[in-house]
Parts: sequence; C-alpha cells; structure tokens
Amino acid sequence: MSSRPRPTPAPEPPQEDGIEPGKRLIRLSDDRGISLTQRLANHFYRMTWATPLHTMRLKGKYPLKLLAVPEDAIPGDARAGKALRAGYFLHRGLKQPVARLDYRKLAVPDAFADYLHGFRWLRDLAAATTRDNAVPVAEAQMRAWLDAHAETPSEPAWRVDNAAWRILHWTAYAPLILSSGDLVYRSLVLNSIARTARHLDRGADKAPAGLARVTAWAGIVAAGLLLPGGEPRRVFGEAGLRRAVEGAFYADGGLISRSPLEQIEAVTLFSMLRATYAVRREDMPAFLADSLERIVAALLGILHGDGAPGSWQGGAPVDPAYITAIVAASGVRTRPLRQARDWGYQRLSAGTTVIQLDAAPPPVARLGRNGCASTAAMELSDGPVRVIVNCGGAAMAGASLPAELAHGLRTTAAHSTLVLDDSNSTAVLPDGSLGKGVSEVELERHELEQGSRLDVTHDGYGRRLGFLHRRILMLNHEGRELRGEDVLLPAARRRRPVACPLAIRFHLGADIEPTLTADRQGALLRLPNGALWQFRVGAGEISVEDSLWVDGEGRPHPTQQLVVNGTADVAGTSIGWLLKKSG
Repeated sequence: MSSRPRPTPAPEPPQEDGIEPGKRLIRLSDDRGISLTQRLANHFYRMTWATPLHTMRLKGKYPLKLLAVPEDAIPGDARAGKALRAGYFLHRGLKQPVARLDYRKLAVPDAFADYLHGFRWLRDLAAATTRDNAVPVAEAQMRAWLDAHAETPSEPAWRVDNAAWRILHWTAYAPLILSSGDLVYRSLVLNSIARTARHLDRGADKAPAGLARVTAWAGIVAAGLLLPGGEPRRVFGEAGLRRAVEGAFYADGGLISRSPLEQIEAVTLFSMLRATYAVRREDMPAFLADSLERIVAALLGILHGDGAPGSWQGGAPVDPAYITAIVAASGVRTRPLRQARDWGYQRLSAGTTVIQLDAAPPPVARLGRNGCASTAAMELSDGPVRVIVNCGGAAMAGASLPAELAHGLRTTAAHSTLVLDDSNSTAVLPDGSLGKGVSEVELERHELEQGSRLDVTHDGYGRRLGFLHRRILMLNHEGRELRGEDVLLPAARRRRPVACPLAIRFHLGADIEPTLTADRQGALLRLPNGALWQFRVGAGEISVEDSLWVDGEGRPHPTQQLVVNGTADVAGTSIGWLLKKSG
C-alpha cells in the first residue's frame, strides 16, 4: 500500500524556542533497578522499624512549637472537604465512612491509602469550611491516626514519601491540628513531627529513585526549616535533595517515570517547599530554583488548549484550575517546552491546534508502575476541544475504573497510533510490569517554511514481527492541516518480516461525532462547538469503533475511534493520511 508522496523538505529557517533540528537516537535505559543485595538490605531495614533499635533512633527532643507555618497557595477539593465534614472520606469516587475507618487495616486502594496517610485531605477540608469548623474534624482524624501509627512505624503509613507529605501538610495546616488546649495531645503531635523527620533522616536514600526519593528529601528540608535547631538537618537535606533531583529528572525537566501525574506531583511538592523557604524569609537554593523552572516548562509542554495535560503513561486531564494554581504557587514564569528530548514528549502548535507525540521508549519496568506501550502515539486539540486522544487513565483506578480495565488502558491499542498484529509495541505483562519491546527511538524534527515536521521511528515490533514503525507528522503554519504517514519498514538484522494485519487507531475525544464517507476513505469529524475536521486516508479502509476516554476524576466516558485497517506487506507498507480543518 502507498499514499501521497511526502513533502520535500525546504531549507530550514533559524531555530527558535529550543528546537534542535536533525536526528536524535533515544535508547531505553539499561538501568534495571537496584541490585538484589540492595533490595535485601532495604527489606531488612524496613523490618527493623518494629524493633526497639528503630524506636531508639526516633527518640530525641521534641519541639515546643513550629518556627513558622507555611502558606499553602494550592486550592483543595471543596467537594472532598464537604464529604469529610459529612462523615466520610471521598477519593476518586470512592467513599470511606469515617466511623468504620481503621487506620491499622485500611481496606482501600493504594492511592486512597496514600491520600489518608499523607494527610492530603487537610487541604480539601480547609477549602470546604472555616477554621473553626475544620478543627474538630481534623483533630479527630489526627488522634485516630496517632493512636494507630505514632509509636511503631509500618508501611504504607511510614513509607518515606508518605511521611514527607505528612510533614508538609501537618506544618502547612498546623492551625487545624494544633489548636487544641490539650497539652498532652499537642506534645504528641509535635513529637510525631520530630520523629517523622528522624525517620526520614535515615530512610530517604533507601526510597526508590525518582519522585519518591525526591519527596523524602524534601520532607527533611522542610523539617530543617520549620523545627527549632534544624539548620544541620537543612544542610543535610539540601545535599540529599540535590542528589535525588539529579537522579529523578532528565536535563529537560521531565521525570524519569515519564508520568504527567507524577510531574504534577513534583510541581506541587516544590511549590510547597518554596512556601516553606518563603515563610522563613530564605531563598530557595539555586539548584532547586533552576530545576523547578525546567520541571514547570516540561509540564506546560504537555498541556492542551483546555489547560489540562495529555493522557500519557496512565495519566488523565487533571483540572486546569489545579494546574494553573500549582504553576502560580511555584513562582515560575516560563514558556512550554516544545521539544522534550529526553522526557520524550514532542509538541507542535500553530493557530489553535496543539499536537503532542510520544517520541521515546516507555519507562523502565521499575519506574513504570502504570507505564504504557504508547510510543509514537499522538493527541490533537483544537482550542479547548480534544479531537484525537489516548484513552488514558490507567493510574486512576477507583470506584468508576476497575483494575482490570485500567490494565487494558496501558496497551498500544488504547493509544492513537499504529497497532501491528493486534499486539503491543512494548509488552504489558500480567503482573503489571512492562516487558520487552521498544528499546530505541529515532527522532528527527525540523521547522520548515511550510510548517513543523516530526519523524519518529521505533523498533517495538522488530524483534517479534520484523518491522520498524515510522510515523511522520507535518503541521502547517496555520495549524489547520496535519499530514501524517505511518510506515512499516523491514528491520535490518532482525527476524524476517511476517505479513500480518495492521490497524491505525485514532481515538476521538468526548462528544466528537464522526461520519464516514461513502468510499470509506474519509470521515467528517464534528466538534461540540460546531467546528469541522476532515479526515482522509491514502490506503486501507476506515471503520468506526467504540472506544472510551478517562477524565481527570478517573471516570470512563464512552467515545468512538477511527480505525484504518490494512495488511503489512513483507516488503514494507506506507499509509498516508490527512486531518484538515474545514471552514
């Protein structure tokens, strides 16, 4: 099969906005995680938490007060706060009655447990009511948690990232948990903050590399700034945080997990840490300020026209108001990163059109708890309307999204890209980890006179089926025309190609109405705002199939998808297509 010829590249104008022209090879990291010896050492360390030795390590002077209370500029979820006042915790649609809550044995999903143990609900409660009304609710839950976990550390309550979030929220919302006239209770709270800081001192570097370790060290720094006599801990914490940041983020500011949800978490974390420095009238260290600017730019680079991120690596479109709030709280004013060379998300924008492309291998198995086989997938938005999407939401399992469905949302077929032989470009194993597949991605990007051009090739199908998948996108300067081509090339030095079925999937956004043309070579896409996009394909046949899309609350919505069906020829296959805005 073949399609219209590709446009001939014209001489390139001077590059702006950090776009690096030419080819780049992106390889999957060969870091398979910590060694068996290290895993055993960390396991035995966690076993010591229940021993008198660790109890002795946590002993020390407890503070009589905090040196300051940071201002949390990030808004909470008032709906969840009102639910708590009404007697139950609410998280991603799941309700947990407070009266039946046992902090020792939480029968809730992991993300819900982290929400409780990290005391993130304090922000939601503060957003829902006045301080006077919030204090009794917060104090009751604080007492219940302390009764269950204050004395003996255990997971997940004392997992270091949860412990660090607890310090940040306890100190930011100290008026809600330290307003009691009960001096014994107040002493217990302050002592718990100090014990948690000592626990982090010993355990931060044992956390998994990535956001968890960064969070743990940020908790140490916050404790050093807010507890009396904390200057040595602050120096110690900043040194550890520098190491953790260097190991957790690429040079372009993207997290090594490649997760937009974790990227949002990182901006939230650093914004709260900035507020901690500010309340002590201290400047954030230069390495943190520089890192934060890159992290924010990377996050802005994956926002669509509606202000919410794309659905990548298990993520979903988080509330744009929340994104705006955390970016404002960060104090960073920067432009979106258009070419995330290492993080892997390429951005094309012109007129009202924004295109995002996954141009890197999935994260390594130890980092990709919700990693997806999405290499070479794309999304397209026209202003606030998402036209082409990925299903997303694998990390949002909850009341509306069963774990089995979340697992399926990690497959290649759940993304807007080519699927060969109904298989994944990177294996998604039954235990939830990622297996073999994409190991190399070749990226070439150019800014041409007629528009922006992306050319991405990956080897995910090379080992099993003998093909490389190449995707070429070209967006004109007005943003009204996207020319694409999906090519299958025989993989050199790999197994002999095998003829097999192919499907190029274009998952449609919510409320996009597709109408097929009589020749099944095209479709008209009607947007909710009345705008029209035409889709044409140069080979194969188009069908309309059911799909779904997961929103920022973890709720799946029934949608549709355009599927271009064809057959991969052993000599190679090329299918061109066109998306053009009408009117």
